[in-house]
Amino acid sequence: MRASFRIGRIAGVPVGVNWSVLVIFILIAWGLSANHFPRAYPDRPVAAYVAAGLAAAVVFFLGLLAHEVSHAVVAKRNGLQVEGITLWLFGGVAELRGEAPNPGAELRIAGVGPLVSLLLGFFFGGIALVLTLAGVGGLLLGSLAWLAGINVLLAVFNVLPAAPLDGGRLLRAAVWKATGDRTKASVVAARAGWVLGALLIGLGLFQFLVGFGVGGLWLALIGWFLIGAAGVEERQARMGSALAGVRVADVMTPQPQTASAEMTVADFVDHYLFAYRHSALPLTENDRPVGLVTLDRVRGIPADRRATTTLAEVSCRAEDLVLARPEEQLNDLLPRLSECADGRALVVVDQRLVGIVSPSDISRAVQRGSLRHQSTTDRR
Repeated sequence: MRASFRIGRIAGVPVGVNWSVLVIFILIAWGLSANHFPRAYPDRPVAAYVAAGLAAAVVFFLGLLAHEVSHAVVAKRNGLQVEGITLWLFGGVAELRGEAPNPGAELRIAGVGPLVSLLLGFFFGGIALVLTLAGVGGLLLGSLAWLAGINVLLAVFNVLPAAPLDGGRLLRAAVWKATGDRTKASVVAARAGWVLGALLIGLGLFQFLVGFGVGGLWLALIGWFLIGAAGVEERQARMGSALAGVRVADVMTPQPQTASAEMTVADFVDHYLFAYRHSALPLTENDRPVGLVTLDRVRGIPADRRATTTLAEVSCRAEDLVLARPEEQLNDLLPRLSECADGRALVVVDQRLVGIVSPSDISRAVQRGSLRHQSTTDRR
């Protein structure tokens, strides 16, 4: 999930927000200020309801951020690199590079998030209890009570044993510990996620049909998301197993053809297009990569502008390139390929281009790795 904009760094980790957060933020603020608070505390000024709803929604998202930051901090302490944290429609995600080194690390990384949410729930609940005993009521008490309940609910939901929830990671850690097989553990957690998603879709549609309103559709939407995410996790687990031990140097296309960033699109199309066998062309300067242009990017330039447009202007810029080392494990490279929309990585040694990795290179590696894995399994 890509961030639409960055809001800063926390514990050294970039934090971003996806535009979809606005959807759930508006729904929460509107639901509290227009329905929940007026029913629980009638005859208050409209401005008071709006202020309480907005404040509760902001604090709720700060709690989500604390949840994800805790994942990031513990992951860093267990030797993983954290690319960033992104808040989006269904909560948040900490983007980790690589996999937990062992089941214990997986358990710690996954478990700390729900623990933080649970502690936040107890914290807000404790303050609400103190205010109640002191005879203080009103919207402040209502906001604190709602925050306590929603954080406890978030913690409970997240520990359900199904990927991609934190509980799925806990299940994976347990199966991994019991079997010693990370791939099998990932598949078990992903299939549990599929089952939970199907149950939520069924329950949500039932609630909608019997008159519970759009809440049932929201539940079904969450279930649909879980099924999709669980399927992705299972495919990634099987791909990771097939590519275990494969280095970037084993799959890259060495010494790819290159072009100058100053070449015009017209010159490229007229003189180089048919001589070039691949759909992506690295741009170099003194053998150092400065960009990457694809046929799709070239195709998007109108014919009347090609003579005045350089390849540099339509390329994936130098700062957005995905760079890899020949000795790097291919599994470590895969999560980074989405950083540039072209899905390719340039392989460098001492900042000089020595190869390129494309989606077709990875696809061939997966096919060969699957055959190797199958042969090993058959011999057993």
